[in-house]
Amino acid sequence: MNSHTHDRRRATTAEVDDLYARYSRKGVMRRKARRNVLGVVWRAALLMSSSGKRVVDFLLALVTLFLLAPVFLMVALSIRACGKHVFTREARIGRWGVPFWMIEFNAEGKCGRILDRIKLRRLPVLLNMMRGDLSWVGPRPMKPGEISASARAAWKRSSIRPGLLSLWWLRQRANIDFGTEIDVDMEYVDEQGAGADLGIALRSLPAMLYGASPVAAPDRIEILGVPVRNFTMEEALQFVLDATSGASAQQLCFVNTDCVNKAQHDPGYAQQLRGARAVLADGIGIRLAGMILRQHIRQNVNGTDLFPLLCRRLQGSEMGIFLLGARPGIAEAVAGWARENYPGVRIKGVHHGFFKPEEENDVIREINASGAEILLVAFGAPKQDMWRASHLPQLRVGVAMGVGGLFDFYSGQIARAPQWLRELSLEWTYRLYQEPGRMWKRYLVGNFVFLSRVLMSAIFRRSEHRSATALRGE
Repeated sequence: MNSHTHDRRRATTAEVDDLYARYSRKGVMRRKARRNVLGVVWRAALLMSSSGKRVVDFLLALVTLFLLAPVFLMVALSIRACGKHVFTREARIGRWGVPFWMIEFNAEGKCGRILDRIKLRRLPVLLNMMRGDLSWVGPRPMKPGEISASARAAWKRSSIRPGLLSLWWLRQRANIDFGTEIDVDMEYVDEQGAGADLGIALRSLPAMLYGASPVAAPDRIEILGVPVRNFTMEEALQFVLDATSGASAQQLCFVNTDCVNKAQHDPGYAQQLRGARAVLADGIGIRLAGMILRQHIRQNVNGTDLFPLLCRRLQGSEMGIFLLGARPGIAEAVAGWARENYPGVRIKGVHHGFFKPEEENDVIREINASGAEILLVAFGAPKQDMWRASHLPQLRVGVAMGVGGLFDFYSGQIARAPQWLRELSLEWTYRLYQEPGRMWKRYLVGNFVFLSRVLMSAIFRRSEHRSATALRGE
C-alpha cells in the first residue's frame, strides 16, 4: 500500500469519526446546549444595551469631570469672586417626561460673558450625566411646556434619555434642519444604537466649527454681485405655492459656488440672476461666503431637498408639476418616483431636454397645455436659467425653477450622498468621488477661486468702510 492510499483512508476514517461525533446523541445535545447558551447571552445583551449606554455615559462623565476638575474649581471660584451664585438651574423634561433641573454655571455679568466666549458655561451638565438625567447623545432636553407630553410623538421621544448632543442640533449646524425637531427626534429613536450614537458624536466635532446661523440674519444679501434671498426651506416652499396663483410666471433660481463663478465671466447670466424673482443659496460654499461677508445664510435651500417636500405639500391638491430636461426616459423615471412616494401628487407632464431649437415652440405648447402650475427645468446652469428667462413670457405656469442634477438623483441614475456626509456639509466630496474626471475642476479649482474672490471682496468692503468712517471723522 502506498503512502497516498494510506493518507486517503486515514482522512476517510477521520471524516466518519467527525460525523459520528456531530450526529450521535451526545453531539446533538452538545450543539443544542451551545445554541441555547448563545441565545441567552444574545437576549441578555439586548436587555442590557440601555444599561450599557448608561454605564458608558456615567464613566465618560466621571473621567471628563476628573480631568477638568482644576478648570471646574477655578471657574467656580471666579464666579464666587464676582459675588454671584456659582450655579443656575433650569427645568427640563427628561426620559419618560420626568422633569429635572439642568445645572450650568451662572452666566450673569462679566464672568458669564467670558464663560460663554470660552464655551465652559455648560460644564456642570456632567453632574446631570452622572445622575442619569442626561446622556452624551440623545434628543435635545426640552423645557416644560415646549411640547405636549400627551402627544404620541412626545411619549415616544420621552422613552430616550435626552442628550447633550442631538441629531437636530447637528442638522441645524449643517443648515439642513428641514421639517420639525420632533420629526428628527423620531428618526433618532427609530435608528438609535451604539453605532448611531458614535456617529453623531464624531460628526458633532467638526460641526462645532460651523457655528449656528443666527435667527436675525438679513433677508437679502449679495455675493460677488449676485443678489440672494435669504430664505429658509419653509419660506422657499411658501414662495413656490404663492407664485402659482400669480398673473405671470415667476423665475426661481438656485445658486452654488459654480453658478457665481460663471456669473463673473458671463454678463448675460449675471443680468438674468439679478432679474430673477428669487435667487436662493445652495451649498456649503455659499454659506462660507456668507460667514466671511458677515451676512449669514439661514439654510441650505437646494432643489434636490426641496422637491420631495414640494411633492408632499402638493398631495391631494389640484396643482401639478411639469418635468423638463435630462436624457429621454429620465424625467419619466422621476415622475414614477414622485407618484410612488407621494401618491396624491400630480405630475402633469414630462419632456426630455434633448430637443432641437425648431422644436422649442412645440415643447412650450405642451407645457402650457398640461395645465401645470410649477415647471422644473433640468438643463444645468446657466443654460436652464437662460432658457427660462428667454421663454418666461410664453409660459403659462406660476413658477419656473432650474433644478440642475435633481432628475439624475430621483431617477436613480446617480446616488445621493449619504445623510451623514450631508450633515458634515461634505456632499460635494461624494460628487467628486462619483465623477472625478468631470467634477475635479469645478470643486477643487472652482471652490478655491470662489473663496479667494469672496475674501478679496470682504477685505475691499472693510477697507471702504474704514475710509468712509475716517472721512466722517467718527
